[in-house]
Order: sequence, then structure tokens, then C-alpha cells
Amino acid sequence: MEQIQAGAQQQAQEKFLAINPIVTQIPVAWGEMDALQHVNNVVYFRYFETARIDFFNRLFPLDSLYQSGIGPVISENQARYKRPVTFPDTLLVSVSISDIHSDRFTMHYQAFSKQQQAVTTLGTSVAVMFNFRTGKKAELPVELLSILKQHELA
Repeated sequence: MEQIQAGAQQQAQEKFLAINPIVTQIPVAWGEMDALQHVNNVVYFRYFETARIDFFNRLFPLDSLYQSGIGPVISENQARYKRPVTFPDTLLVSVSISDIHSDRFTMHYQAFSKQQQAVTTLGTSVAVMFNFRTGKKAELPVELLSILKQHELA
């Protein structure tokens, strides 16, 4: 019976990984839980940030953009909590892209619990390109635009 359950759990995780090519593994820390003994709602925005930075580090490191005075800033964050997460656990946080415009795009996150073998949290962030020297919005660089389109939701 345990073998069947382990096989089903492995299938859920494999399915998640198959449909989400960009995934960051994040261990849940004991100190991230709140008085109700589950991960505090605010912590998910750090998880999303970690996955977002990992996404860029893998596909389009932002260092050169920031050196030129341009980079994405988050103008909006949202989360939908489907299931509580507790310690110990490890989350697989996926990133995908939608709503690409000349100066902004939306990043989508799914947090998959290895312990529960299910998606526990969904989130989005709107990233706006910003020129830190002028204090105004900027256009997405062509190279970044190309990478974002490669990871755009169908």
C-alpha cells in the first residue's frame, strides 16, 4: 500500500514539473510559521521573490540592466492561498509569464508542496521596467522581451 501511495505522490510531482519548466526548490523554515502553526501569508511573497530572482538568474541575469540604470520593479503582488503549509516541507515554486507589454509583464507563481503533493498557493506579480536615473518607466530590452515570450503562458 505504501508503494502505491509513494508512486501516486511521485506522479503528482512529475506532472507538476513536466508542465512547469522553470521551478525553484525552497525549503520551509520553522521560523516561517505563525501562531496558527502554518507558514505565514507574508512569507509567500518572499518565496515568489526567490523564484523570480532564480528565473532571471537562469535566463536573463539582470546585473547588466541594473548597471545601465534600468530594471524591473514590482508594481503589484497578489496571492491566493489554497492549502496551509507547515514545517517540515519543501516547496517547488514555478514561474511563468503573461500579459507582455512594451514596458511591463505579469509573472505567475505556483507553490507545490512536496509533503502534500499538491499546489498550495498561487500568485502573480506585475513587473514594470523602470529607469532609475530618470525615475520613469522604460521599455523592455529586446533580449528580455524575447526570453519572456519564450516562457509566456499559452
